[in-house]
Amino acid sequence: MICLGFDTSNYTTSVAAFDGTVGDNVSQLLPVKAGELGLRQSDALFAHIKRLPELSDRLFVRVETSKISAVGVSTRPRAVEGSYMPCFLAGASQASVLASALHVPLYEFSHQQGHIAAVLWSAGKLELLGSEFLAWHLSGGTTELLHVRTTADGQIDCEKIGGTTDISAGQLIDRTGQLLGLDFPAGKALDAAASQCCHSERSEESVSSCARSQEWFRVKVNACEFSLSGVENQVRAYRERGASEGETAYFALRSVAEAVKKATKNARKDRELPILFSGGVASNSLLRRMLPEAIFGAPRYSTDNAMGIAILAWLKQNVKS
Repeated sequence: MICLGFDTSNYTTSVAAFDGTVGDNVSQLLPVKAGELGLRQSDALFAHIKRLPELSDRLFVRVETSKISAVGVSTRPRAVEGSYMPCFLAGASQASVLASALHVPLYEFSHQQGHIAAVLWSAGKLELLGSEFLAWHLSGGTTELLHVRTTADGQIDCEKIGGTTDISAGQLIDRTGQLLGLDFPAGKALDAAASQCCHSERSEESVSSCARSQEWFRVKVNACEFSLSGVENQVRAYRERGASEGETAYFALRSVAEAVKKATKNARKDRELPILFSGGVASNSLLRRMLPEAIFGAPRYSTDNAMGIAILAWLKQNVKS
């Protein structure tokens, strides 16, 4: 049997199908005008409503309707009181109508829960369901370190134990991208630029043009919390002092990665648990190299997607705890 998933975040429209083993995800970034950092909620909601029929059509041509046993949907950013964003109404509305038409159950989850499930599946670690682990949710709107408790049927409970006290890692990355004239979201382009100034990857010919590439700002980490607003000011000042695009990109990304690494180390002093990384920022290659012991999913399942929601719906429908 097949379960469907819908996720309409503030950045991406996505629909997915999962049969217990194989998944199929169709996603598209929301349109953002050049020079701008994201969308207003009203614009994001309108864009989702326009995109959902097209993306659903692309997925459904590969899905046998008679085999659909449940529909899952993300209805809010996090599974905590007061967590709400209007953009999730687009997916919730379509999922509800579809479930009613097909006479199948509708299961609601949070966007964050979907992120965690997608990484577990992509990394081949679904067996961790039923246990506890640590997880980072690093995205455009969230930078949280979580203590995650789960059940085998996909129940995911997240307790925030650390993260940023102000702007998110994704916001810092996108603001750095704006400073460098890169399109939004800037994660992939910034990663590529930083790689040109990483000693382990660049050629000898590029060394002289990237002499300061190993510099970064040492973020103060208190237990598992840190602030990134100061890093934004440091990135801007670094660029104004004549740093190249690649050097500036590396400076920003390394500053974030070092703070995350230190907070992770502090958390694991008291909690000797596996550590998982989810969210768009978790697709960054520098972060992955710096934390080789961590669980990372494929980049396409680290960024916003509906696969995790489809997986959670399947588990809810088919697995008994």
